[in-house]
Amino acid sequence: MPDTVSTQDNAGLLVLAVDDEAPGLSEIKFLLESSPHIRRVLTAFDAAEALRILRGDYEQEVMARTKAGLPPVDAVFADINMPGLSGMDLARVLSAFRYPPALVFVTGVEERDALVTAFDVGALDFINKPINEERVLKAISRVADRVGRTAAPSAQTAQTAQNPAEPTDDEVIPVELGGTIKLVPRASVRYVEAQGDYARLHTQDGSHLVRIPLAQLEERWANAGFVRIHRSYLVALPLVSELRMTANGYAVVIGTGEGAKELPVSRRHTKELKERIVRPPKSGW
Repeated sequence: MPDTVSTQDNAGLLVLAVDDEAPGLSEIKFLLESSPHIRRVLTAFDAAEALRILRGDYEQEVMARTKAGLPPVDAVFADINMPGLSGMDLARVLSAFRYPPALVFVTGVEERDALVTAFDVGALDFINKPINEERVLKAISRVADRVGRTAAPSAQTAQTAQNPAEPTDDEVIPVELGGTIKLVPRASVRYVEAQGDYARLHTQDGSHLVRIPLAQLEERWANAGFVRIHRSYLVALPLVSELRMTANGYAVVIGTGEGAKELPVSRRHTKELKERIVRPPKSGW
């Protein structure tokens, strides 16, 4: 097999499903193969076998993709709770790949606490057990958007592979509400408020407390237009409608109308914020 990956060979997504239970592995494989976006599904019964596959020990195609500067597979669908190396352990290894594949976790009810940690390792999506076809297809669509293609490759695929850590507009954050997991799209977050080692995500519909430090979100979301304005606040810059002077210094207004929210800007962040949102004339002030 040649060391290059042709357009014809790459028509559709190559994914790896990992589950230590045969029925679960068969089910996820069947549902993945039902999607027109999927070209081929590789399978592994544990994380160790998955890593051997991703190294190209068994699949020449995987090795060829790696040599071509692509992720070894487009996505890994992994169960979290597995003996030996867990799905979380596998995720940490994947995050160290030069070209990491997209990661989707398949989780049971008893593993919900792990979802907050899963965010740290860059999981793209989460599928709760019992698995249903609609949820799997939605995750596949998210993966297809991530790699910049649907049933066929596009010119964005190579760029995505070369910049795997770039945030995507559809990144989601898992939050627990009433015993169920809700996936909050980052695009819906207006601003984030620090609450100790936690952060509160404020959206148009309400707020959600997550076990993620504000500093971590600041670093992770910098390329997505979020800026620090205060030790307690991170805001979505495109949603800033006004920068105003108050009796206590500057403040920004997020949104417009009845839903607008005013937040303080600390002195240390004022200059940088002005440079980001105010465009002075070339002649200077």
